[in-house]
Amino acid sequence: MAMSDRLLAAWYQGHPALKLLQPLEWLYRRVVTSKRKRFLAGEGEIYQPPVPLIVVGNITVGGTGKTPLILWMIEHCQRSGLRVGVVSRGYGAKPPQLPWRVAADQGADTAGDEPLLIVQRTGVPLMIDPDRSQRGHEALLESEPLDLILSDDGMQHYRLARDLELVLIDAARGLGNRRCLPAGPLREPVERLESVDAVLYNGAADDRHDGFAFQLQPTALVNLRSGERRSLDHFPAGQSVHAVAGIGNPQRFFNTLEALDWQPVPHAFADHAEYSVQALNFTPSLPLVMTEKDAVKCRAFAAADWWYLAVDAVPSPAFVAWFDTQLMRLLPDRLLP
Repeated sequence: MAMSDRLLAAWYQGHPALKLLQPLEWLYRRVVTSKRKRFLAGEGEIYQPPVPLIVVGNITVGGTGKTPLILWMIEHCQRSGLRVGVVSRGYGAKPPQLPWRVAADQGADTAGDEPLLIVQRTGVPLMIDPDRSQRGHEALLESEPLDLILSDDGMQHYRLARDLELVLIDAARGLGNRRCLPAGPLREPVERLESVDAVLYNGAADDRHDGFAFQLQPTALVNLRSGERRSLDHFPAGQSVHAVAGIGNPQRFFNTLEALDWQPVPHAFADHAEYSVQALNFTPSLPLVMTEKDAVKCRAFAAADWWYLAVDAVPSPAFVAWFDTQLMRLLPDRLLP
């Protein structure tokens, strides 16, 4: 188990040695709290886009299902006739210049895995901008007319004004030991949740008193080489598969495959990992199933029996109603009742 995996386990399962990190945690909390206070006071350069901006992020380290929910939000807005754009940090991307407009035919090494996935699935204009600067948003708005911008993460980027903040939490792992980095998984103190507009719990069966529920629902198997879509009964119950996940919480993917009655042989990689034929040359010879985020980096060298599991976010009806109300408030001229 890598050091990062051991640290994640300690954060979420507890370990007495984390007490040694409390002085560093105190310094970290002081910095992030001061940064937010300056933002709330209007100090420094804060950019307010000319169209509403919704931040979709988290206050924890590790995967929370952010990309599937952003995909749902994009498609939901598009069905209402809204023109949506996205600004993303583009973790791992190496574009020739910044900000950078992502195109569906670019490689993941240029565009980043999550931005490329979003563009290939939805066709939205998406700009990579690690600093989420005014320049990046202006470049996005100049590309085509937009009604709304989604910020893929950016919760802690306080040079960017926002009209709505959505925070995602993994329902199974929660907030771990509820301590800030490096003594815990929190990017900001837990009190930050009191100021956001909505909290969504990935994997929760029902809405909670403090937030909405959403599920990640598997929909199909998609062949990396041919693009062929197969139903989830393509593999019989008990089928053994090599399972590849380079996401924030690989175990969630492995659990999903088990829930489909398959027998995954787990291969966990670092979030945003780079892949090669050699890295995925497993024995024994079995079909390989990976996440869609991993698939965008592997199509060029995929074998015939490599698949990705397509999943869709399914938020609760209460969240859908709440989100529609917020869109009406932010865009009254575009969404007439």
